[in-house]
Amino acid sequence: MTLIDFILNIVGLLLWLNWRAAELPVGGRPGTSLLSTLRPAGPPRPRYYYWAGLPVLLAARAVFYWQAGQPIHWSPRIPLGPTTLSFRSDLPGRMVLFSVLSFGVALGIFYLWLLLLSCVNSQVPDADPVQRLVRLWLGRLERWPGAVRLLLPLAVTVLAWGLLHPLLARLNLVPANAPGRLLAQGAAIGLSAYLTLKYLVIALLILYLLNSYVYLGEFALWNFVDATTRRLLCPLQKLPLRVWKIDFAPVLSIILVLLAAEYAQRGLAHLYQKLL
Repeated sequence: MTLIDFILNIVGLLLWLNWRAAELPVGGRPGTSLLSTLRPAGPPRPRYYYWAGLPVLLAARAVFYWQAGQPIHWSPRIPLGPTTLSFRSDLPGRMVLFSVLSFGVALGIFYLWLLLLSCVNSQVPDADPVQRLVRLWLGRLERWPGAVRLLLPLAVTVLAWGLLHPLLARLNLVPANAPGRLLAQGAAIGLSAYLTLKYLVIALLILYLLNSYVYLGEFALWNFVDATTRRLLCPLQKLPLRVWKIDFAPVLSIILVLLAAEYAQRGLAHLYQKLL
């Protein structure tokens, strides 16, 4: 069931992105860029098709979770870094809340990843089709200062936690707490959200290693991965990590990212427990 929820979150993200793409200008000649391959062959569908499809998906899967989760005693959970929200699948209202919050977390993580790619590749021209797609999906956020873009997920998480906490406490999903501690809890959850960037960074590093030693063709995606990863590896450029033709910087970066994320997660979990 957890895998099904993950897949349906991906479907929801595709509906969201299609809704966003319906208003985005797509340039380039057909067949010359990644953007042109995303252009539909026929007339574009109205935006409300995708906008209406998302709430239908969230409602339908809530009913499915309610009907299928109870016989198998499934207890859906939403990990929020230092804490986890657990829901009862035998209560339809809880399944609706879980369906909405689960997608909201997935959407927030996706935009956090987009913001990182936007900041790292801020100097990359729009000629790069993948980076152009990232900028189009971000919309007006792309024009905000880099520091503001990086701090925006933290601010949104603190605000969302403060607004949702009374409902979650009333449903006995979290213990009640003082307003001051709620801000600190939201900050701990918001900071832990940045730790999900490790999956994106490690994936880029692995693809960079693969593309460095195996010829995978001339595609815009590989050029984007190569350019992005080189910028991420800039702090290690001065270290003697190249032996003959082998560059150990990506391997060292993967190890450092995993260690940093693990210790940061432990520290945030310990801080959150003190705030309960």
